[in-house]
Amino acid sequence: MSASVLSARAEAIQPSATIAVSTRARELRAAGKDVIGLGAGEPDFDTPDFIKQAANDALAAGETKYTAADGTPQLKEAVAQKFARENGLHYEAAQIIVSSGAKHSVFNLLMALVEAGDEVVIPAPYWVSYPDMVKLCGATPVIVRAGMEQGLKITPQQLSDALTPATRLFILNSPNNPTGAVYSRAELSALGEVLAGHPRVLVASDDIYEHILWSGEPFCNIAMARPELAGRTVVINGVSKAYAMTGWRIGYAAGPANIIGAMKKIQSQSTSNPASVSQAAAVAALSSAQSPAAIARMAAAFRQRHDFVVAALNEVPGFHCLPSGGTFYAFPDAGEAVQNTGAGDDIGLAALLLERAEVALVPGGAFGAPGHLRLSYAAGLDVLRAAVARIKKVLS
Repeated sequence: MSASVLSARAEAIQPSATIAVSTRARELRAAGKDVIGLGAGEPDFDTPDFIKQAANDALAAGETKYTAADGTPQLKEAVAQKFARENGLHYEAAQIIVSSGAKHSVFNLLMALVEAGDEVVIPAPYWVSYPDMVKLCGATPVIVRAGMEQGLKITPQQLSDALTPATRLFILNSPNNPTGAVYSRAELSALGEVLAGHPRVLVASDDIYEHILWSGEPFCNIAMARPELAGRTVVINGVSKAYAMTGWRIGYAAGPANIIGAMKKIQSQSTSNPASVSQAAAVAALSSAQSPAAIARMAAAFRQRHDFVVAALNEVPGFHCLPSGGTFYAFPDAGEAVQNTGAGDDIGLAALLLERAEVALVPGGAFGAPGHLRLSYAAGLDVLRAAVARIKKVLS
């Protein structure tokens, strides 16, 4: 079949680089290669038992039917209580939607909000899917680049320079995938001051790594730092990272009722409701008294891995890695290693390391930062030690 039969929107985007790397690593392992896959953003911990028990209870109770397209009343209430308890943000049921993962919520928001002629400002390094999602909606991603010299975070002046009459949305992800960079309350407030002068611009705050944090101050998003912006901010979160529930596919969003209402319409005509049993498990994740301790245990392990990985990567010839304030990613600048090996670029270096070190990493160009590599340390310390030793051996 000729490729010409495909839609322009399908031709305009690329497959997810992180999924592609993880798929390739699985293929090589199936072929007998001893590949260490550090491409996926997936905790290696199992879902806590009390959450799995809630799912078992839901199955036993016959909760296997369709739910409301935007989520069960019980889960929406648990989401509302979570926002009030942890973030000081208050939402009614009509201001909340539950989706099949936070990624789904981001997509629904973009579909509901932007169209051809609109611009969406995205700081780089960015999560791989943001720009392609914007393109799928016919809008234009406007990339604002932040280098290591500024802590991989954009400045208020950069944001101001990027905003135009066509800007419809600003997407901010903190703690950040792929860098682990965390915007402080003061930095968020300064960005909010810029946005205050652009009332047409809405904000998407992607908080999926909220609880994987060690930056030295409590978590804060832009709606918390600048309450006057809460009325034009959509906050997106989910259970996948903090509760090791990636496969359960539950995300949620909260914001202005008219925007959430449009997202609900789109979801009702695409996927309809998230899985009923997963929703029951998510209620337990967000509501159980056991959750804070479970989160803290996993976050402490990620912090320990961070400390090891950053120090170890900075001993690899040609790598330069900043410490981060959260998530489970390291994002070293590997430009010097690219030159030393003659790999050509970060894609070539990732291919070289997969072939010779049998370690799968994601090229930084997928995140809008050519010359970098993303390493996920959502793996045990023994695995990470082996992976870094292999990388160091090849690059030495």
